[in-house]
Amino acid sequence: MKPVVLIVDDEPAARFGMKRALEREGYTILEAESLARADQAVENHTPSVVLLDVRLASESGLDYLPGLVSKEHPPLVIIVTAHGSERTAVQAIKLGAYDYLSKPFDVDELRILVKNAIETHSLRAENAKLRRELTATGTFGQLIGSSSAMASVYSLIEKVAPSDVNVLLMGESGTGKEMVAREIHSRSRNPSGPFVSVNCAAMPGELIESELFGHEKGAFTGAAGRRVGKFEAANGGTLFLDEIGDMSLSTQAKVLRAIEEKTFQRLGSNETLSTDARIVSATNKPLEIEVEAARFREDLYYRLCVVRVSLPPLRERKSDIPALAHAFCSRFSLAYKNKPMKMSNDVLKVLLEYNWPGNARQLRNCIERAVVLTDNEEIKIEALPEEILPDQRRGSTSAKPSEGITVSQALDFRSAKREFERQYIEYSLEQAGGNVTRAAAALGMHRQSLQHKLKELGLSKRFVLDD
Repeated sequence: MKPVVLIVDDEPAARFGMKRALEREGYTILEAESLARADQAVENHTPSVVLLDVRLASESGLDYLPGLVSKEHPPLVIIVTAHGSERTAVQAIKLGAYDYLSKPFDVDELRILVKNAIETHSLRAENAKLRRELTATGTFGQLIGSSSAMASVYSLIEKVAPSDVNVLLMGESGTGKEMVAREIHSRSRNPSGPFVSVNCAAMPGELIESELFGHEKGAFTGAAGRRVGKFEAANGGTLFLDEIGDMSLSTQAKVLRAIEEKTFQRLGSNETLSTDARIVSATNKPLEIEVEAARFREDLYYRLCVVRVSLPPLRERKSDIPALAHAFCSRFSLAYKNKPMKMSNDVLKVLLEYNWPGNARQLRNCIERAVVLTDNEEIKIEALPEEILPDQRRGSTSAKPSEGITVSQALDFRSAKREFERQYIEYSLEQAGGNVTRAAAALGMHRQSLQHKLKELGLSKRFVLDD
C-alpha cells in the first residue's frame, strides 16, 4: 500500500506545487483547503504524513496541531511556515510537530523531509504494534497490569510521551504516579536526558524555592555555597513535580513564571537562566476543588494540565493484583532470600478480597513483609499483616503478644511504658527466632530503629544485632 500524504493549505497554488513535487515519489496525495476538510481526510484515509500550513484564512494550524497528534493513529505533522517564522516552528515542534518547512521551500528539501517522516512513521507503527503485544502480556515498560483501566493509561502515555506538552498525573497515594512519570520520560524524544524529581510536600515553603531554582552563596542564612536547582538540573529532560497540590501560593506564582517564560533566577542572583525541561506534575488532591477554594492558582493549573492522566486505585483494577503480587514476590525473594518463592492460593485469595487503601505501594510493602517473615519457599497467610485479613481470620494466625505481657500498676507512666516496650519487643523477637530483621518487619519498624531500641532497653546482649 502506498503511503498517504495530506496537504492542508488554503492556497491552491501552494497545494499544487507540493502535490506535483511529491507525486513522482509514489505517494497517494490528498488535499484539504480547510481544517474541516483535513479532519475528514484524516478520519477516512489515515495519512502517514500531514503537511500543515500555520495560517489558513481565519483558522490556525497551531491550534489544530495538538488534537491531530493526539489521535489514536496520529500522522507525523510537518508544519509549513513563512520565511523568518522560526519561533513559530519551534513552538509547533514543542506541540508535537515532527518538523517544519519554510516558504518558499526547495523541492528537494520537501521530498527528503517527507521521505524521512514516512520512514519514521513506519518505524513508530512497528514499535506501537510491539508495545501492544507487550501490553497483552501484562506489562508496559516498568508498569504492570493488563486491566482495561491500565490499558487506557498506557494509551494516553503512548500518545503524550513523544510531545513536549505538560502532563498532570492524578491519583491516590500509592497508585504509581512517579513510575508513570518515568515511563513518559523514557518514551519521550529525549529519554537520555535527565529525569529530576522533587517532592513539593517534603520540605517547608522557605526551602522549596531554593530546591526548585537553586541559590547563590550567602543568599540566606546557611547558604554556604552555590546550589543548582531542579529546574536547572532538568534542562533537556523531564522535571517531575510530585505533590504539586501542596505547594504554597507564593511558590506557585514563581513556578508559573518559570514555566511560562522558560526562565528563572537562582535565589540571591540577578542572572536569568533558561530551561526547556518538560514538566510532569502529580497530586492526590482534586485540583479543581483547590482552585475553587483559592488554594491553587487557576492559571498554573491550566499550564500544568495540558494533558491529564488519571491513575485508577488498585481496588478498581483487582484483576491486576496477581500479576503485581507475583512481580513483588519475585523481586523480594531474590533480594532477601536469594531463591524464588511463591504464594499459596489462600494468600492470593486474601489479596484479591482486600480493598488496598494504600494501593500498589501497600501491596508491595505487604509482600515484602511476607517474604521476610517466611522461612520456606511458600508464603502462607500467617505471614500477612493482620489488617488485611478477613474478620474471621484475624487473631487466629498466632498468639497475641499482649496475652503474656504484665506491667505493674505501681510503676509511674514512664517506667510502665518502658517495661511494656521491653516485654513486647522481647516477645516479638522470640517469635521471630531472635532474627532482628524478621521481628522489625512484624513490628512495622525499620531494622535500624529496632536495633536502637534494643540497645536502649538493654536487650542487645540477649539478641544478636544482625548487620
